[in-house]
Amino acid sequence: MTVSPFDSAIYHDLLSDHDTATLFGDAAELRALLDTEAALARAQAAVGVIPTHAAAAITKAAHALTIDPDSLRSGTALAGVPIPALLTALRTASGEFASYVHWGVTSQDIVDTALILRLKTASDILEQRLSRLARLLVKQADEHRLTVMAGRTRFQQAVPITYGLKAAGWLSALCRHRVRLTQLRERAFVAQLGGAAGTLAALGSDGADVRTAFARELGLATCPIPWHTQRDGITEFAGWLSLVSATLGKIGGDLLLLAQSEVGEVRLAAGGGSSAMPQKANPVAAEILVALARANAGYLSTMHGAMLQEHERSGSGWTVEWLTLPQMVVAAGAGLARACDLMQGLYVDRARMRSAVDATRGLIMAEAACIALSATMPRMEAEKLVAQACTEVSAGKKHLADELSALVTPPFDAEALRDPTTYLGASETFIDAVLAEAASVFPAD
Repeated sequence: MTVSPFDSAIYHDLLSDHDTATLFGDAAELRALLDTEAALARAQAAVGVIPTHAAAAITKAAHALTIDPDSLRSGTALAGVPIPALLTALRTASGEFASYVHWGVTSQDIVDTALILRLKTASDILEQRLSRLARLLVKQADEHRLTVMAGRTRFQQAVPITYGLKAAGWLSALCRHRVRLTQLRERAFVAQLGGAAGTLAALGSDGADVRTAFARELGLATCPIPWHTQRDGITEFAGWLSLVSATLGKIGGDLLLLAQSEVGEVRLAAGGGSSAMPQKANPVAAEILVALARANAGYLSTMHGAMLQEHERSGSGWTVEWLTLPQMVVAAGAGLARACDLMQGLYVDRARMRSAVDATRGLIMAEAACIALSATMPRMEAEKLVAQACTEVSAGKKHLADELSALVTPPFDAEALRDPTTYLGASETFIDAVLAEAASVFPAD
């Protein structure tokens, strides 16, 4: 029996993501913990805290050591962390240099830094998928810059837009997420080394230098002070995960609405069948984007709650992160993978989009009519005339252009209301601006 669908063999292909989930498995965590201990030894040797040959022996032992996760179970239950039990194995493997293992630090230093290493790797995976999705949206935005469709506000048709503009809107958010990731890396992917209570007193005057060397060994950033109970960096990354998932949920939600049977303006490449209704192709992948976005929004609230940590060490707040953050990473990873697949196989039905616009018989151009009439009469009068004409169109079968022609004398160009492409405003300018931004933020490989 499994507790989380992310770990379920049944639900894996629906909800989970192998590449990111693997980073939070027992094997990956143990490897990160051992690599962190080895890096600590090398950093301390570089500063002169422990002998160089001791660091070499510890590093060799850590790289060669294979630990059965089950062997750490009882020790972890007792200590609240796996480090004491893991150190027993590492010290045994280090032989005569056992006393230099884990010199002058605390368990949280190792656990936090090992987590950061895996989050950094996860961010690289997510960045690659973000780039792939962005490239797919670049193509759609450019290809459909003149594909007219109904713009909808509050579930009602509003004014004409293009599908290219809609895709550019999705893309613009991805560009900002890419920039945010670059900015937060220096704040979130920071080595942790503070010792018992954040002073590194056990390392004496060498503490700060060891800390710098430790971060350098692992390719991580540093910050001015240990962050044992200052969890804003990790929580900022969690916020980024939630933002990415929310954007994917927005895309999924839009596609769900556009793919409805009554709308049919896009078609998804694959859908799930119904056990009772053979005609159905349920938009499962798009639904999953919405579900994962909502899940990550809830997890983010939990991460903010976990920031409330007491004094210089908090067991409860720390443990809440273990229960929450891995699921957020996997949800974001799964969402990006599903979104790429969706966009790769998406069919945009230009004819159906234009048909929906034309079916309004000009009502979708009501704002355009008001603007045009305002050039020859007071705005309030123009709005009154257009409202009257709209009422007649809704009640009958005429086009808005015909109704206004009966109410207004030239020079009003009523025929322009038959062409929605005359009322697309700065759409192409906006699309070009987003495409330029994407070219800068997501350079070609």
